[in-house]
Amino acid sequence: MNVGKLVRLNRVFSHPSGRLCSIAVDHFIGYGDGLPRGLRRMKDTLAAIAAGQPDAITLHKGIAATMWAPYAGRIPLILQAIVGRPDDTAYELVVTPEEAVRLGADAIAIAAFVHGKTEGYQLKVVADLVRDAARFELPVILHIYPRNPQTLEIVHTPEDIAWAVHCGLELGVDVIKVPYCGDVRAHAEIVAESSVPVVAAGGPRTDTLEAALQMMAEVVASGARGATIGRNVWGFDGQDITAAVRAFKAVIHDGKSAREALASVGL
Repeated sequence: MNVGKLVRLNRVFSHPSGRLCSIAVDHFIGYGDGLPRGLRRMKDTLAAIAAGQPDAITLHKGIAATMWAPYAGRIPLILQAIVGRPDDTAYELVVTPEEAVRLGADAIAIAAFVHGKTEGYQLKVVADLVRDAARFELPVILHIYPRNPQTLEIVHTPEDIAWAVHCGLELGVDVIKVPYCGDVRAHAEIVAESSVPVVAAGGPRTDTLEAALQMMAEVVASGARGATIGRNVWGFDGQDITAAVRAFKAVIHDGKSAREALASVGL
């Protein structure tokens, strides 16, 4: 690995635990019927997330260009390159690696949905981005989700999660984010078979923050290298976003249980 890429990855995985607790606010295209408050009030949401001091934040380029200045150099920036939906009604690359570097990003993220008729096309888009990002020694973080081929709904079976991880490995990405399969032992096997860091997706939104933290405790127990969380941080009306970030950090970095993490942040 070139030193330039290693420098950037070390910024993202800078915590002594070796794990990642990052927050994503790159979900807008997934909401076709109105944005939740956490995405509509982006300045307030970013300020609250930053106050919790996550290891990185994932954004789209317009938000980075217009709202990131107060946090530039303080928190690693990951730029999302895709706008897409699992049902194939949208899937477009909207950022180049050069744009990401110009905006000061430490890594570029790309989403892909496998199984279904567009699987090959989406994997080619990922492969093309990996090739283009190599010119700048920019790490590529793949957010990859397996689907039911008939309904195009996200699935969480261990076999499908393992397939998604292997797709990322074949394409040469640097970090793979996949849904947690729901079984610690099965997920541990998936993580152990990967030659690059595997982190968990923090969604879909759970009924409570405690439930999300419990899931995250299982992710940590599986040996995964952390998680990227979105809706379970900013998706609840009235939830203290800063406290939620700190609670996830307590689970991911300090190994606390869900209840211990909530108590440690006063929730």
